Amino acid sequence: MTFRKARVAVFIDGCYWHGCPIHFVEPKANASFWKDKIEKNRQRDAETNSELEKHGWIVLRFWEHEDPELCAGTIEQVVRQVTAVTKRCSDAAPDH
Repeated sequence: MTFRKARVAVFIDGCYWHGCPIHFVEPKANASFWKDKIEKNRQRDAETNSELEKHGWIVLRFWEHEDPELCAGTIEQVVRQVTAVTKRCSDAAPDH
């Protein structure tokens, strides 16, 4: 999910697919395949974060097990803060 004007990107990561430190349990069958797969997903997540941040985006990541209302509250707070700062900066900018 993205909030383009605020440049905030939100990801909800699945506990299994992204290797949640609390809930992820390595499968017994085909263990090396899954270990590599999950590690590649985590590397891709880190690369995605870096790329977005390099272009001025704020990245918020939540685990699927987190309380949706708390996640929504965090997202709303960040988007409102960014929007308020952006508005103050544009209001303070001299007219050209």
